[in-house]
Formats: sequence, structure tokens, C-alpha cells
Amino acid sequence: MAEPVRARRLTQDEGRRLQQLVRRGKHDSVRVRRALIIMASASGTPVVSIARLVAAHEDTVRDVIHLFNEMGLRALDPQWAGGRPRRINDDDEAFIVATATTRPSKLGRPFTRWSLRKLADYLARDADRRVVCGRERLRQLLRANDVSWQRTRTWKESTDPDFDTKLDRIERVTTQFPQRCFAFDQFGPLSIRPHHGTTWQKRKRPDRLPATYTRTHGIRYFHGCYSFADDQLWGVVRRRKGADHTLSALKSIRAARPDGAPIYVIMDNLSANKTPTIRDWAARNKVELCLTPTSTSWANPIEAQFGPLRTFTMAGSNHPNHTVQTRELQRYLRWRNANARHPDVLAAQRRERARVRSERQQRWGRPRTKAA
Repeated sequence: MAEPVRARRLTQDEGRRLQQLVRRGKHDSVRVRRALIIMASASGTPVVSIARLVAAHEDTVRDVIHLFNEMGLRALDPQWAGGRPRRINDDDEAFIVATATTRPSKLGRPFTRWSLRKLADYLARDADRRVVCGRERLRQLLRANDVSWQRTRTWKESTDPDFDTKLDRIERVTTQFPQRCFAFDQFGPLSIRPHHGTTWQKRKRPDRLPATYTRTHGIRYFHGCYSFADDQLWGVVRRRKGADHTLSALKSIRAARPDGAPIYVIMDNLSANKTPTIRDWAARNKVELCLTPTSTSWANPIEAQFGPLRTFTMAGSNHPNHTVQTRELQRYLRWRNANARHPDVLAAQRRERARVRSERQQRWGRPRTKAA
């Protein structure tokens, strides 16, 4: 007569680990049930009693005991290999991802984007590599390979032949002469309408702004000046962008450094910023105009200062007219200049810089490195 099946003697470490599993584990898990079988068998409990204890077949209990005697605690984790073999291998999966991320028009299909149905149909009918895959499995494969449904984005590449030269000059003056460096730009257009924003409110009770359909107030532009040395932002609101307004802003910047030493003003390539009159005045008053490259206004450091301006004066507002809007804007500027290092201001500036970098997909001020 064959000897009854029984687990071998447990070591101290095995007994301690099995006891931890039984006491702390979820009793419906496979590992805990197997730990119960091994502990009960090692303590002399017959197979029939163990089968009733764990509500399993006697053959299952014997298989677990034999497996433990052969490989130890690794028997707690069964290596099941159920289901049919994969019909889609790794090469097929890579082909699916490559096809999904390729425009259909390049593959001879008369549309601009794939749907799951169209993609599955193309893969099943492709003459070069036929991959049969259901839509749900196709969605799972794309998700597993970090391919998701996204909106397209636009970007603009500067065609300025002096792109690198201008960026190098801006970087040099902001690094070597921060005490004599300024920035200028126009912020706008500023219209009289409700502006969406965020506020603290009761859950599911958002602050609501009235909708407007008739706007008769026109628009304005904020002509802003920023000083690197003392981190101050100032400016005035104008009805339009013009060379005369730009010249007035440059004169206010020159007045901020009345010692007569050379100063550097970073601004964009707007035609109103570089008229002969402005250039002649700048040459006479030791003001060097550091123009950003064409279509590269994001390289102007004042752009980050406009982020808090937009967040704290425009977002969530509903000004009745431009007079009130201008008054609130100037109130914020006075507060901002008195609290230039306020955490809210710094956080809004960081968000604005991050937004600019995300739009350009690069670090500030340097061109993207071309792939080898």
C-alpha cells in the first residue's frame, strides 16, 4: 500500500512565511489557499481533511504537496499557461503601432485619420502584411504602446536667417548685463467681455458669468515694460499699437536708468517697434534694441510676466468698461511690484514659462536639436 502524501518538514523561514500568509492574506487568494494546504499537510493533516478545509479536490491538494516537495515555496505561485497561443506576435504589434501613427493618405486611403474600424479593416486587407485583429483588442494594443487619441497641434517655424544670432544676443545681455536689461511688448487685445477663470466655490455650484452677444467697447492693448534689475513691471493701456506708443514706452525705460549708461531692450519684430524714428532715438540715447527672431516672440522674457497678468486680472473677470479694466490692471501692477517675489506670482510665471516651452517643445531660447 502506498504511503499517504505529506509535505516535507518545514524550515523555520518557510514556516514563518506560510504563517504570515495565512494570517494576513486574503483567504480567497490562490497563494493563501496553497499556504493552508502546505501548512496543514506538514502538520500531519490527511489529504481528505485538507480538501474539505480549502474546498478543493483531493487531487489538487496532492498536486500542491508534490510541487512543494519539489520546488519549495515557489509552489505558492502557480505557473498557469491557459488560453490559445498568441495570434499576434511582437512584429505584428509593432506593425500595428506604425500603421496607426501614419497618416492614412500616405498609405493610399482617402481620409485624414484612422478610426478603429478603418484601421482594423486596413490591417486585415493589407497585401504586404495581413494582421487580423478585433477593434477592442486593437484599442488595447495601442493603449499598451502609449498610443492615444489626441487633438492635433500647430506650430510655426521661424524663417529668420539671423535666428541663432538674435537668440545668442538676447541670452548674452540677460546673462552678462541683467542690471541694464529691459523687455517690452504689447499685451492684448483686451476686450470687454466675461473671461473664464477659476475660483473657490461650493461643489457643483460654479460661479457663473453672463454671456455677451453685443460688444461695443472696442479693444485696447497694454504696452508693458519690464526691468530685470529690480523685477518691476509697468505700462499703460492704449487704443492701438503704434510707433509713437512704442517710443513713449522706450522713453519710460530710459528714464528708469537716468545715469546715461547703455541699456538693452528686448522686444519683438513688430514693425511699430523698429521704425527709423525709433532707431535714431535709440542710437542717440544709448539704447540697444535686441529684437527677437521672426515668429519667436516667446523668446521675449516679458512673456512670462504676462502670465500672472492674465491669471489675476483677466481670468474670471467681467469688467463693465475699459476704464474699470484699466484701473484694476494698474491696481494689480502696484500690488505685484510691491510683492514681486510673492509665491502666487512666481507660480503663475512658472506656468506661463511651461506653457511657452510646451508650445515650442524645447527649452527657452535655444533651437531644437535636429535628429541625427
